[in-house]
Amino acid sequence: MSDTLHIVCPQCGAVNRVPAAKAGQDPVCGKCRTPLLAPRPQEVDGQTFAKMLAQDDLPLLVDFWASWCGPCKTMAPAFAQAAQALHPRVRLLKINTEQEQALAANYGIRSIPTMVLFAGGGEKARVSGAMPAESIVQWARSQT
Repeated sequence: MSDTLHIVCPQCGAVNRVPAAKAGQDPVCGKCRTPLLAPRPQEVDGQTFAKMLAQDDLPLLVDFWASWCGPCKTMAPAFAQAAQALHPRVRLLKINTEQEQALAANYGIRSIPTMVLFAGGGEKARVSGAMPAESIVQWARSQT
């Protein structure tokens, strides 16, 4: 990890430069003052995700889900717990496949929930199916 991280604001999309040593100290966006690295999953749209993928220095763990999906609802609290455990080294994002159908199709999401870990601008690993928090954390750490 370098001395400075580029972190995209989930609210306004501004790219912020944050000293790596201060990433765990609740940095806020220099433009809109929104917390950059909340210790909980952040729901993002396709445009924000694309910007994060291209410009964010942190790994992105994305939960592709839908509101009608029972296993997705079951896994949501576990994903939130995993966000706390992985904070601030990994950003956990949620993408609603009903609202972002083209994005889900672009990444070949055929079953949900599917978690995809992105790092360095590309896909690093993926796993489908609901998992408990401990398994999510262990899987993410083994891939980063």
